[in-house]
Amino acid sequence: MKLGLGATLLGAALLTVGCSEGAPSDESAALESNDQKASYGIGMNMGSQLSAAKDRLDRAALMRGIEDGLQGSDSQIPDGELQSVLMQFGSEIEAAAETERSAEGEANLASGAAYLTQNGTKQGVTTTASGLQYEVLRVGDGERPTVESTVRLHYKGTLVDGTEFDSSYGGEPAVFQVSGVIPGFTEALMLMPVGSHYRVVIPAGIGYGPQGSGRIGPNSTLIFEIELLEIVDAE
Repeated sequence: MKLGLGATLLGAALLTVGCSEGAPSDESAALESNDQKASYGIGMNMGSQLSAAKDRLDRAALMRGIEDGLQGSDSQIPDGELQSVLMQFGSEIEAAAETERSAEGEANLASGAAYLTQNGTKQGVTTTASGLQYEVLRVGDGERPTVESTVRLHYKGTLVDGTEFDSSYGGEPAVFQVSGVIPGFTEALMLMPVGSHYRVVIPAGIGYGPQGSGRIGPNSTLIFEIELLEIVDAE
């Protein structure tokens, strides 16, 4: 998490703590006026911030706190006790999330290693010293980029289970500085003459590693199809 959940929970409690008793809920709430839409957006933001704690939140107590906060009522729990409880609660949620993320990372490492072992035996697949695997689907006759190059390309990225997490297809080609991407992608680009189409498999260690990125979980092995269209002048 970018921000500690303890701080997020404490901030939510002090700034907005609950939503109206007796107010419409879920699908029954009208979303027609700008105020209603803005209110919904605020609720969505709060919900997304607290989603990691959703299984432990008492909805009735949460709504009571929000209503008291909106009305400017005195807290029903002494401030010192409330802050202490919130920080403990946040620490417990963060610890649980870290445990879950660690288990996910271990599972991703295992599935990635199995995939790399199987893929490395395929005819036409080359494994480099870093562990990068590549297969030439079409070889171009242009120059190879250097680490200082800026390139225009089409690409599609998937996980080993086939989940697509990014693609330039269906839109304009992407423009990247070769040195500005993950190490495995940089290495692959520098192997490719312009006009080439490669399929590459990038181990976690030269990908996003244990931190992951967005839809890419920790220690994920990544599969890319890359079509290198041209080397362009850096802007």
